[in-house]
Amino acid sequence: MSHALDVDSVLREVRQVRAEGLVRIRALGLPCLRHAAAARAVAVTDAWPVEVENLLRAAVARLGGGELQQAAELTLGLAPGMRDRPAADRRRLAAKVYHLSVDRFRKHQEEVVLAQIAEQVCWLAGTHGGSGGNGGELLVPRLRHRTLPMLTLHVHPVELLRDVDVVVSPSNTHLGLPGMYKASVAAALRRAGALRDAAGDVVDDPVHEELAAWRAAHGVARRPVLPGTVAPTGPGALAAQNIRRIYHAAVAVPRPGTNDYDVMPQDVAAAARRVLELMRRESEEGPPLRSVCFPLLGAGRGGLDPAASAGALWAALAAEPASGRPDVHLVVHRPLVADVVVSVLEGA
Repeated sequence: MSHALDVDSVLREVRQVRAEGLVRIRALGLPCLRHAAAARAVAVTDAWPVEVENLLRAAVARLGGGELQQAAELTLGLAPGMRDRPAADRRRLAAKVYHLSVDRFRKHQEEVVLAQIAEQVCWLAGTHGGSGGNGGELLVPRLRHRTLPMLTLHVHPVELLRDVDVVVSPSNTHLGLPGMYKASVAAALRRAGALRDAAGDVVDDPVHEELAAWRAAHGVARRPVLPGTVAPTGPGALAAQNIRRIYHAAVAVPRPGTNDYDVMPQDVAAAARRVLELMRRESEEGPPLRSVCFPLLGAGRGGLDPAASAGALWAALAAEPASGRPDVHLVVHRPLVADVVVSVLEGA
């Protein structure tokens, strides 16, 4: 297998390890994980199960700590004392990390955790040369947090953000939030902002409700807003992570009769400027808002090239006087996209 690893294929094998446990790795096929592990091994040996386990440990170590990494260590049996525990026990303990029922964890959060592990496995396999370089040592995460001119770049799911006053959520021009079960940035923020009971069931959906109230108050409950419009809401449960506001930036224009969108770089830049204007206005009316985190607006379902989105954001930020510019952060999910961002920003 000389081609790049496919995330979906790796994910299927990570699921097998979760179900069977570390002690049964040798009995499993796992061609993708074996290939990825071989790329990092110092020498070819018959100890490939140990190499696969070390690869999984390296992938989990890149998840950035917190609940995501803790759940990953438990569900795969990588946590101390867990390697020979039955799959049901590991799932139950991982569900407790998120304060969810086992069934709810299995249906949603477990898949998020396993997918994140698969992504990191593919990145590790693609950035390690095997026989040369660092001789099989664990890779140090390159871009989990990186300070660049004018901003800090984060490489992790948006819901893991902490201690940022404002988080920007991409939206379409109807300002309608996707379902919590979706995989977009907007869905992740809605999900993370929801209030839950002790069983993990949603009892309040404040981000969605506040955004609907904003649309009604501004007379756009039944019609789209102009591209570049920004609507503020509270953070819901994300307040516990010291996030104070979510700004919903309308950049994606639905294409009639399809499930597709059009996103123009100038609308991304306009939304970024309005985010900064809104921060200044709200700071005048209440406690100052000193930091903001953008995703790559329009680069998900909107289909805008990540480099074009990063360039548009950069243009809007660079036009701001340094004296009035907040502490700016940018969050992306994938290390490869982070590489694109770094290339754009360092070449600007």
